[in-house]
Amino acid sequence: MAGRELKQIFSAYTSGDDAAFRRAALTIIEEEEAKQHFALARDLRKRIADDDSEHAASDLVPLPAAPRDPDHDVPLADILWPQKTFADLVLAPRSSDPLMAIAVETKHRRLLAEHRVPPRRKLMFWGPPGCGKSSAAEALANELGWPLMSVRIDSVVSSFLGETSANLRRILEEARASQWVVVFDEFDALGRQRNDPTEHGEIKRVVSSFLQMLERFDGPSILIAATNHEKLLDDALWRRFDDVVEFRRPTVAQIRLLLRQRLATIPSHRPRIDESASRLRGMPHAAVEYAVWDAYRTQLVAGESRVTSTALSAAIDRTRQRPW
Repeated sequence: MAGRELKQIFSAYTSGDDAAFRRAALTIIEEEEAKQHFALARDLRKRIADDDSEHAASDLVPLPAAPRDPDHDVPLADILWPQKTFADLVLAPRSSDPLMAIAVETKHRRLLAEHRVPPRRKLMFWGPPGCGKSSAAEALANELGWPLMSVRIDSVVSSFLGETSANLRRILEEARASQWVVVFDEFDALGRQRNDPTEHGEIKRVVSSFLQMLERFDGPSILIAATNHEKLLDDALWRRFDDVVEFRRPTVAQIRLLLRQRLATIPSHRPRIDESASRLRGMPHAAVEYAVWDAYRTQLVAGESRVTSTALSAAIDRTRQRPW
């Protein structure tokens, strides 16, 4: 570890320069990775990202400020330190494998640069709602030890449509200046088909402008566009992304695993996992979590401390009655 980085990190901490502290910390982590000290580097990244640890990032490195629309003084994104991890995800290999590979590649981006191999930094997540797209983005940010920037589409798309491109440019400029995982959720609101006769010319110009921004983006951050309505996206958008990851509804086996994971964190008594998984067949990940928390909430309010099979069954009934 170079003395220069140590001086920078102490100087940044004492002066309260959060961005400089983070840059110096990440430089040290990258140097450890270059030395193949992967266990140490991984631990340091987790210490930066983990709010609940003794060395919480909120104590050492407060959340960076979100980019803002200066004309209306509103934040263009929500910023958080990620909490979910890859271990929390229950995904098919077609979804999880690319995420893990991208995390490894990102940690070795200096090696890729030495061989002139471009990194994957622009990702498209698509699939039905409630199937893990947002959780996967958060877990990727956690694995990298980077803050998560969740773009506020409603703030970006201004009532004065000419300002939308400027807002998008502000977000990408921030993504060039530091290391983030930037998530554009409900991306179809920005990337609609330009040949859609129901859309007016200004929206089409916004899409064209955003296509150019994506094409030129070369910052250190990872950009993730997530959509539940892939058929609404402009055809030219897909090739602007370095990888496309599909998220599907879980199989019964995955629902069973998800139930076991969630019930392992709360008191329960013989909850009949197999039967419950079969009854939740065809529902998204979010529905499974909803059923577990609904059962536990109901039990606690009733003065009970454990989720029983009866309580879980009733919660599944309620889960199946609502739209997903």
